[in-house]
Amino acid sequence: MTTTIAPTAVRTASPRLLLSSQLIFNIGFYAVIPFLAVSLREDFAMGAMAVGIVLGARTFAQQGMFLAGGAIADLWGPRYAMITGCLIRVTGYLLLAAAADFPLFLLAAIVTGIGGALFSPALESLMGSAEERRKPGPANRPTLFALLVIFGEIGAVAGPLVGVLLLGFGLDAALYVGAGIFTVMAFVFWRQVPATPPASTNPASTNPAAGRPRLWDCLRDRCFIGFAAFYSVNLLAHNQLYFGLPVELERSGLGSAPLGVLFAYASVLTVCLQWPVAKLTRRLAPQTALTTGFAVQSAGFAAVAVLAVYPQPGELKVLPAVVLVTALCVGNMFVAPLAMGLVLRFAGGRPTGAFYGLLASCGGLMVLIGNIGLGPLYELAGQPSTAAAAPWLLTALLAAASAAGIRRFLPARTTADSAARA
Repeated sequence: MTTTIAPTAVRTASPRLLLSSQLIFNIGFYAVIPFLAVSLREDFAMGAMAVGIVLGARTFAQQGMFLAGGAIADLWGPRYAMITGCLIRVTGYLLLAAAADFPLFLLAAIVTGIGGALFSPALESLMGSAEERRKPGPANRPTLFALLVIFGEIGAVAGPLVGVLLLGFGLDAALYVGAGIFTVMAFVFWRQVPATPPASTNPASTNPAAGRPRLWDCLRDRCFIGFAAFYSVNLLAHNQLYFGLPVELERSGLGSAPLGVLFAYASVLTVCLQWPVAKLTRRLAPQTALTTGFAVQSAGFAAVAVLAVYPQPGELKVLPAVVLVTALCVGNMFVAPLAMGLVLRFAGGRPTGAFYGLLASCGGLMVLIGNIGLGPLYELAGQPSTAAAAPWLLTALLAAASAAGIRRFLPARTTADSAARA
């Protein structure tokens, strides 16, 4: 008699662990970074240009390194990329605590960004693996990526609250606590995240003809590059909450006072609506859901363009800002989780880290180019006038172009009941 031995199941990281990691990672980040600019100005007397360079270098280091970080996750395995990313961020925080001049602050900011670039694509790659192995459920059940957005947003809300408490003891206290959080996370990943074969030893992720890891297949996939290019407008649009929203509040005569309330509104909106929006998205074809998301963003920008021409009376002054925040958040709810799920289709069984990395890096490049172009237009948008509509019309056109164009670059055989839906 022949005994059949079942193959050993592949161990994967628990979705609960991954979601908790996203929450804790964002708490550790937002407890520090939002207050860094204030500390640089008030405690170290740095000018606006120096502060802008430090913060811009951190963002560029993270967004620009996402592709490399994703490839490293494919090469080493997500476990080691996440551990390394946490330890590099610990190093960056300790450097920030020790810094006393511009060059060291700049170096520390770059190191901090590199840590995030190693962590995020690896986490998304593991989340994709967990989604693929998820037990079948109701047809309209959202993917784990919708939960990832929700948990990340909760962390983005809780982080500043923790930071406010810690700032009573000085920025260094927040930095040391943040470094402690990431150290604990590195230890948890070491114990709880299974080691996966690196791309160089995994036959499924190796090009048989060349004998080399298929780390850069995403750069040879023209369909995915087109998809990433149009999707990058979503990050540019969402970035206007930080770049364009303060300009609109200035135009409305409200100043910066409502900014914190509007950010809180954006977070609450995302936490409350992401799940029902994701369930709705599952009932739609991916091309319809993506078009809807970008169309909502485009409509929000267009509405602000119209309202920016005329001063609003009394309590209606805040209306354009509320319209903008609502449209950008709802549009992102349609687009972001779905795009992360579609990456699994594009990858087709290949390592996904570089795919997620390229998706994020394209967004970072679009934000850099877009904000450079929008900057001079925002200079003319501080007062109600025809010129004040210009930056909002431009962003409305970009979002409309994505709504029309992204549907041409979806992965093959994407259907309404695709498992990649969010």
